[in-house]
Amino acid sequence: MRRVHLLGSTGSIGTTSERVLGELVATHRVAGLASGRGGSAFLAQVERLAPDAVAIADRAAGEAARKALHGRAIRVFSGEDAAARMVEEIPADIVMNGITGARGLAASFAAVRRGADLALANKESMVMAGPLLARAAADSGVRILPVDSEHSAIFQCLHREPLRSVRRILLTASGGPFRTTPAAELARVTPAQALRHPTWNMGDKISIDSATLLNKALEVVEARWLFSLPPEQITVVVHPQSIVHSMVEFVDGSILAQLGVPDMAVPIRFALAYPERSVTQDNYFDLARWKSLTFEEPDLGRFPGLALGFRAAREGGTAGAVLNAANEVAVAAFLAGELPFDRIAPAVEAALDHVPHVAEPTLEQVLAADQAARAEATACCR
Repeated sequence: MRRVHLLGSTGSIGTTSERVLGELVATHRVAGLASGRGGSAFLAQVERLAPDAVAIADRAAGEAARKALHGRAIRVFSGEDAAARMVEEIPADIVMNGITGARGLAASFAAVRRGADLALANKESMVMAGPLLARAAADSGVRILPVDSEHSAIFQCLHREPLRSVRRILLTASGGPFRTTPAAELARVTPAQALRHPTWNMGDKISIDSATLLNKALEVVEARWLFSLPPEQITVVVHPQSIVHSMVEFVDGSILAQLGVPDMAVPIRFALAYPERSVTQDNYFDLARWKSLTFEEPDLGRFPGLALGFRAAREGGTAGAVLNAANEVAVAAFLAGELPFDRIAPAVEAALDHVPHVAEPTLEQVLAADQAARAEATACCR
């Protein structure tokens, strides 16, 4: 039995992971569940999965859960660092980190330092501190298994291939809901419009990132550290059908691509079962349904945020932390109606321009850059 911690358990990654774990009952059991706000949906999940421990970031919700679970053999952790403390104290073989944003960084480090494989849906961990997290995983002898569909695809295509054989990787992007919208109209985009992603069902923050293509900017930085490739060997290509999840081009001219239906259960299943492939009754691809698959270059005039990802990947150091933090602030301001859609990327760029850069940071310096970027972006959003 593989013991699993499921972090961000009531979010889109968490609920899909629960569905996948339902297929893996013979080989996997849930050791811990972590949620930001708890609540009835979380407690229902606890009833279904019977974990050894739960973690809730909101202290009041944590105390409510403690009362609701009184008399049960379930440890309750509460507070901002609850997920990380649960991972540190409750043994697990693999940690599925589905926490959104910089809040997931501490739990990622806790997982690899505890000696658990890290199934990483929290791309921000690699964006903010990729070299530090990779080094910590290597020191512990554990694996970082990417769960983003694009990085899972690259991981599968690179299987047993030496990096010297790779010419470049091609990260696919759907283009989001505004792929053909004139740039002049983007200032009038509403949150409701931006949340309507054409192919994926995701949380609010990731949906907005997909609409600005800043999700792909973050994924460029993530790929740079996950696969130890310079940004010059990373290309983004728009693929509206979201069937080809990414590709690797090799020096001999061959291209390997990973295809499948746009369902996060596929990369989640791959990560949880790795190195095996588990049988499923879902997610099979009907080739006859897709008459054509199309590809095009991204429009940087319409999506200037994408270029910021390549900039952060080139600069390295604390640039990824600044990119991520400023984007989190700008997206929150947009969703609150305080910032026009077309000002998200400029707010992020301002933070990259003004927050002092550290080339080889410690984790403390990464966290300091995160805070400085939030302050800079907040000022830009006023």
